[in-house]
Amino acid sequence: MKVAFDTNVDLDVLLDRSPHSEIASQLFAYVARSEITGILSATSITTIHYVSSKNVGKSGADKLVESLIGTFEIAEVNDDVIRSALKLSFADFEDAVLHEVARNCGADAIVTRDPKGFAKGSIRAFQPQSLLVLLESGVINL
Repeated sequence: MKVAFDTNVDLDVLLDRSPHSEIASQLFAYVARSEITGILSATSITTIHYVSSKNVGKSGADKLVESLIGTFEIAEVNDDVIRSALKLSFADFEDAVLHEVARNCGADAIVTRDPKGFAKGSIRAFQPQSLLVLLESGVINL
């Protein structure tokens, strides 16, 4: 199963943002164990580095990004992704870009704290807790 991770979920783990970090960390563990394939948008990586550097400095942010690229697949954001995202009627362009990244990568799901932002999409979006429950129960075929 391929899951595209929204930037907010990534930052919850990397910056230990309570109360969201515990569940998001459990989802990261599924990726680390290769039980699911985690996908990050290249634009998420730049945002993660920028936000993280304000909290842990440039060197710390570099290390966080290195850990991500060793665990997750990094999906490119190219002309096709941007043009397709512009055609979607999403309220948030960043969500539209993530949706199109996920679609281009063949993702089965998107994990985000704002699934309503993806309601008009063709890929199902889950709150972290909801996705974790499905994974643990085996409802979603791994």
